[in-house]
Amino acid sequence: MDVFFAVLQAATLALILALLYRPLGDYMARIYTSTKDWRVERGLYRLIGVDPRSEQSWPAYLRGVLAFSVIGVFFVYLLQRAQAVLPYSLGLPAVPEGLSFNTAASFVTNTNWQSYSPEVTLGYTVQLAGLAVQNFVSAAVGIAVAITLVRGFARRGSGTIGNFWVDLFRGSFRLLLPLSVVGAIILIVGGVVQNFNGFTEITTLAGNSQTLPGGPVASQEVIKELGTNGGGFFNVNSSHPFENPTAWTSLFECVLMLAIPFALPRTFGRMVGSNKQGYAILAVMTTLYVVSLVALSSLEAAGNGTAPEVAGGAMEGKEQRFGIFATTLFGSTSTLTSTGAVNSMHDSYTALGGMMPMLNMMLGEVAPGGVGSGLYGMLVLAVIAVFIAGLLVGRTPEYLGKKIGPREIKLASLYILVTPTLVLAGTALSFAIPGVREDVEATSIWNPGIHGMSEVLYAFTSASNNNGSAFAGLTANTPWFNTALGVAMLLGRFVPIVLVLALAGSLAAQDKVPATAGTLPTHRPQFVGLLVGVTVIVTALTYFPVLTLGPLAEGLN
Repeated sequence: MDVFFAVLQAATLALILALLYRPLGDYMARIYTSTKDWRVERGLYRLIGVDPRSEQSWPAYLRGVLAFSVIGVFFVYLLQRAQAVLPYSLGLPAVPEGLSFNTAASFVTNTNWQSYSPEVTLGYTVQLAGLAVQNFVSAAVGIAVAITLVRGFARRGSGTIGNFWVDLFRGSFRLLLPLSVVGAIILIVGGVVQNFNGFTEITTLAGNSQTLPGGPVASQEVIKELGTNGGGFFNVNSSHPFENPTAWTSLFECVLMLAIPFALPRTFGRMVGSNKQGYAILAVMTTLYVVSLVALSSLEAAGNGTAPEVAGGAMEGKEQRFGIFATTLFGSTSTLTSTGAVNSMHDSYTALGGMMPMLNMMLGEVAPGGVGSGLYGMLVLAVIAVFIAGLLVGRTPEYLGKKIGPREIKLASLYILVTPTLVLAGTALSFAIPGVREDVEATSIWNPGIHGMSEVLYAFTSASNNNGSAFAGLTANTPWFNTALGVAMLLGRFVPIVLVLALAGSLAAQDKVPATAGTLPTHRPQFVGLLVGVTVIVTALTYFPVLTLGPLAEGLN
C-alpha cells in the first residue's frame, strides 16, 4: 500500500508538471520577448529614469544586478536593526549585527539560510517589507540572468543582452506576483495561516499553556516555494502545520518549487527557435531528478539498524502525516532546486540518506535547479559537454550555432570551480584555524565526530549553492558562521552571475555558424547521456574525497 501511494504521488506530480510545461514555458518566453510594457511598468521606468527600449551590454547589465542587490542587502539589514521601533514588531528587539548581515545576505542571494527562529526573532514588518520582497526580486533576478544567457545563444552579432530593469520588473509583475496570488489562495483553502494575530496563549490537551504565533504565512509561503527561496515563517519550516497542514498541501508545495524551473527549458527552446533543444535539457534535468529521488527514497525506506527496521523505515525527524515518500519527495525537490525548504529534518536522515541532499546541491542544483539559476547552470554544463565532444572528434565545438572557443570554455570552467572552492575552503577553515575550531567544536557542533563534520560540510554546501537547508544539529548563530556563511552566500551567488553574463555577452557577439555533417546534434539521446555524465563527473565527483570523511564514513561505519 505504501508503494502504491508513493507511485500515486509521483505520478500526480509528474502529470501536473507535464500539463504546466508548455503553457508556462511559452508564457515566460512571451514575457521576455514582448515589446509592449504594462502601465505600472512604464510608471516605474519613469520613476527610476530607465528607457525600456535601451538595451545594455553585459557589463552594464551586471552593474544593474549588483547595484540592485547591494541596495537590497543594506535595506534588509537596516530593517532588522531598526525592528524595535517599527510597527508590527510584536515587541521583538533589534536583530544583532552579525545575524542581520547573515540574514540580509541570505535573502538577497535567494539562499534563505536562517540561523534563527523566525517566529521569535522577526516581526511582521521585517518579514513582509524585507524578506517577502526579496523572495520576489531575488527570484526575478535569477530568471533574468538565465534569460540573458538564452539571448546570448539566440542573437547574432549583438553587443547587448537585454535590459536588467525591464527583465526584473517583468519577472516580478507578470510572472511571480500573479502566480503567487493564485497559489496563496490555494494554500489558505488548504489551511495555511494568514492573519496578523501575533502571539496567542492556548491550553493544550494535557492542560499546559503554550504560545502559538500567527502571521501572514500563506502569502510568504507561496513565494518561498515558487521563487525557490525556502526561508520559513516558522523555525521548523514546512513541517509546521501552519505552513504545511496536510499531505496535499505538501505535494502542492512541491509543484510550486518545480513549476518554473522545469518549464524554463521550454522557454529556452522557444527563444532559440528549437523546442527539441528544450526537450533535451528537460530530459537531463528529469533523469537526474528521478535517480536522486529513487536513491533517497530507497535509503530512507530501507534504513539501517534495529529501530528503523522495526519501524518500517527511518522515521526519526519525519512527520507522521507525510510518511517516508512524501518526505523524501519534498527533500529531493527542495535540494535539487535551490529552495532549501524542509518538511522533515535532514539531520535525522540515515547517514547515506543524508548524503543525498548534499549531493543534490553539489550537482550545482541543476535538476531542475533554482528559478533561473538551474537553467543557466545546466547551459554552462552543456557548453562543457560540447567542448569535450569536440575534443573527442577533433573539431571546433559548437552549441546552437555558436563556437565554443577559449574565452567561452574559460568562463564555463571558472563557473564550475566557484562553489567547490567556497564549500571546501569554508569547511576546511572551520577546522584549520585554532580559535575558530575551538568555537565550532564547543558551541556549534552538538554531534561530535563524523556527523559533526557532515553538519559543517552541509552548511557550507547549502550556503555556497544558495540553497538554505541545513543539518539542524548545527548551531550557526555564531560570529564565525554568520560571517563565513554570509560571505559564501554572496560569492556563491554573484561570482557565477558575473561569469554567466560575460558568457552571454561573448555568445551574443558571435554570428551563427551553419550546421555541417560534423556538427554534434544536441537534441538527441546521445547528447542527453553525455550531458548527464558530464554533470555527475564534473560537479559531484569533485566532492568525493570530503564525502569520504563525512557521510560515507558514517554510513559505512
